[in-house]
Amino acid sequence: MSANHLTLNLIEGSVSFSFSPAAARELKAAIEELMQKLKAVAAKTAGGVGKPSPQSPMEYRYTGEVFLEIFCNPNIWASPFAAKVLLTVRDATIRLTTEAELTRVIEDIDRYLEEAS
Repeated sequence: MSANHLTLNLIEGSVSFSFSPAAARELKAAIEELMQKLKAVAAKTAGGVGKPSPQSPMEYRYTGEVFLEIFCNPNIWASPFAAKVLLTVRDATIRLTTEAELTRVIEDIDRYLEEAS
């Protein structure tokens, strides 16, 4: 597969599409922010003192050759390692909506950026 294709491994199967390194860096930054929110929720939950303050969800959108949307509500996951994201990839002829493990998405983006550099 060419260097400008991002492959995301799903719970069952994978999806590959054209994606720019700049967009991958933006997505990585959005996921890093999400990880901080997930850690904040997990720390409050683990402490057991009081109710964790609600964190805003991550809603990442990219429009290029395909439309990519990644959504995650950090308030429903016990830890960053348990978190899943709702992933939508679509173009004029097909639409795929599924869940993906957040840790696997992070690994896929890191691998893509390594190969692109």
